[in-house]
Amino acid sequence: MNEEQRKKLSFDSRAVYYPPEAATQSLNAPIYMASSFQYDAEIYQRVVDGERKTVNIYGRCGNPSEYQFEEQMMQVHNADACLATASGMAAITVALFGLLKSGDHIVCDWTTYSSTHEMLDHRLTDYGITTTFVDTADVDAVAAAIQPNTKVLYVETIANPSMKVSALPPLVELAHSKDIVVVCDNTFASPYVMRPLEWGVDLVLESATKFIGGHSDAIGGAICMKSDLLPADFLEQIRWNTMVKWGSPISPFNAWLLLRGIQTLHVRVERACQTAMTLAKHFESHPKVNRVWYPGLESHPQHEVALAQMPKFGGMLTFEVKDGASAVKVLDSLKLATFAASLGGVRTTTQVPATMAFLDIPEEQLNKMNIAQGMIRVSAGLEDAQDLIADFDAALAGI
Repeated sequence: MNEEQRKKLSFDSRAVYYPPEAATQSLNAPIYMASSFQYDAEIYQRVVDGERKTVNIYGRCGNPSEYQFEEQMMQVHNADACLATASGMAAITVALFGLLKSGDHIVCDWTTYSSTHEMLDHRLTDYGITTTFVDTADVDAVAAAIQPNTKVLYVETIANPSMKVSALPPLVELAHSKDIVVVCDNTFASPYVMRPLEWGVDLVLESATKFIGGHSDAIGGAICMKSDLLPADFLEQIRWNTMVKWGSPISPFNAWLLLRGIQTLHVRVERACQTAMTLAKHFESHPKVNRVWYPGLESHPQHEVALAQMPKFGGMLTFEVKDGASAVKVLDSLKLATFAASLGGVRTTTQVPATMAFLDIPEEQLNKMNIAQGMIRVSAGLEDAQDLIADFDAALAGI
């Protein structure tokens, strides 16, 4: 199957299909567990002449397993280029340090993954890069925050953990009118639910550890690109000037696991979306639950935006019980769902954001992020929805 034929396939088919391995015609790509590759005079000269990606140089610079994963991510994101990294945070840092220099400015939504927020709020300032945090659901607030030195607008497709959904078209139009690069973390959605490049976003970041891998057994990240603002070889530039220099490539084995995960992404996330909706509707009428945040509910503040941008509403939801102590008690009482730090796997996973991922965020900032002490984040897995409801009901009955 040639590239033109692949482009005509549906998402599901593009996720499943990749060409057989050339040497053996194996349906599954092999794992190239190699840190070094043998040169000959021709390969040596090609490297000297600057021909890097088409030859194997050294494991930190690239690996055939990594390239196969990048190619498949391009397929499912409809991207022109992809760069795989050691983790989701590596994708974020490589992208931002590849784009920015001292004196540059970022506009970012208040609600992002805690490590992202802390890096922007504390660590990047050490390098002379500043950030203004706003509510990106308010385009006027974003416009007011833009400065002459603003280079990046940063947003999450579905915000972690508030489930905010910002309308991408007006944000992209505003940013591009000022030559500002739009960067979108798509981890909570996955490319099955949302493909921001198709909405004009320049760079999409994925913590592939989550829904793309799907089995809680691999760590990796990806930066996907389709942009008229950035050079066509931008990701290759930052491979060499940022990722390779910082030593943050993905391992061959993790790349192989994530490549395998992509093939079942659509099936797993479809089921997770169905279960998340079932749980959200159940919690919305539960006497022990104060509030539920899920883009598929009409009560969600940006439900109409979600309807316009997403055919599905994702496998993540958040609900609030009366206080933080009760939230921990609920999660500690669960038997089927698990109490853990990550998300996007086949097991339903829960956490208390305010006192786990966002523990080091000051309370004043938590309030601006709309993160309450009694908030419980749920990543819907592949268990039977009614079994999960029974599990949560039994746990909630104890508070």
